[in-house]
Amino acid sequence: MSWQLTEDHLDDLARGAAVLGTGGGGDPYVGRLLVQQAIREFGAIMVLDPSEVDDDALVIPTAQMGAPTVVHEKIPSGNEPVVALRALERHLGIAATATMPIECGGINSMIPLVVAARTGLPVVDADGMGRAFPELQMETFGVYGVRGSPMAVAGERCETAVIDTGADNKRMEWLARGITIRLGGVAHIAEYSMRGADVKRTAIPRTLTLAHTVGKAIREARENNADPLTHLGEALKDTLYRNLRVLFRGKVSDVERRTEAGFARGHAAVLSFDGAHKLELEFQNEHLVALVDGEVRCVVPDLVCVLEAEQAEPITTETLRYGQRVTVIGISTPDLMRTPEALAVFGPAAFGLPYDFHPVEDLA
Repeated sequence: MSWQLTEDHLDDLARGAAVLGTGGGGDPYVGRLLVQQAIREFGAIMVLDPSEVDDDALVIPTAQMGAPTVVHEKIPSGNEPVVALRALERHLGIAATATMPIECGGINSMIPLVVAARTGLPVVDADGMGRAFPELQMETFGVYGVRGSPMAVAGERCETAVIDTGADNKRMEWLARGITIRLGGVAHIAEYSMRGADVKRTAIPRTLTLAHTVGKAIREARENNADPLTHLGEALKDTLYRNLRVLFRGKVSDVERRTEAGFARGHAAVLSFDGAHKLELEFQNEHLVALVDGEVRCVVPDLVCVLEAEQAEPITTETLRYGQRVTVIGISTPDLMRTPEALAVFGPAAFGLPYDFHPVEDLA
């Protein structure tokens, strides 16, 4: 069912998006402020259930691209993704019926909401990653046959570029990454234009609603002095993300982070409170794998999420710090993201990890 998104939804939505972002996807706090500003200026946003999208409607997803660490220094004005959308519409010679997220984590759950408020378009309650991933070809859209290009890239000074690599989504990512680096490390994009029938076939449904549900579950647990992880697990069990596992509890003992080739890359270590066990994380914008004493406990595409130990506030890779007391959880992804075709695009091997994929519910 479609629904109206107002300013009252934003705190829960941003918190839930940060959890689903698995440490990346861009700063949801910045995204929340951008949406808040847009709603106050232009009004509430229509969130359209994917089942209600006309089969011949043109849906153009919009997003931010670049290293999450850069966004703290280059906060968007909010108009950049609209510029990208309009550039792609001009190139295609047709106006969009709706916009949609490419991922449901971090700031990229918010950018399409900014576009929707500023343009009056509805935003489809679905996305193409079911979490956050660092590269543009890592979309269920592309896995199941939708071309990413032509895509439009826009910079902070309203400069635009259109990239068309045909069916080669990986080369599209490579070219767009180079442009993004030259725009200062962050840009805004419109890509994977598709008809409504393709949305229903290739997208992960109702992930904006999911993000709001996740954020609300954590908040309500705090308000009732209850365990946030218990509430979160209950909220997830009837969704496509039905399995939550606690992987580790402890204190961050080491973080190494660098920005290179348009990504935030690095690793972190967490020691158990008794000092007897160690968890290691590797990330490329998002957390990719969690190992406990050298054994894999959760690996992409399943979600590795780092939460503050007491309040379960999600911690992004750019805010992970020595000494933080954390709980690390794993969350299962939908079956659409676990097929052989999907794992070939965004499974462990796609990131150069020397591990096979096994579901978190079997590992943890």
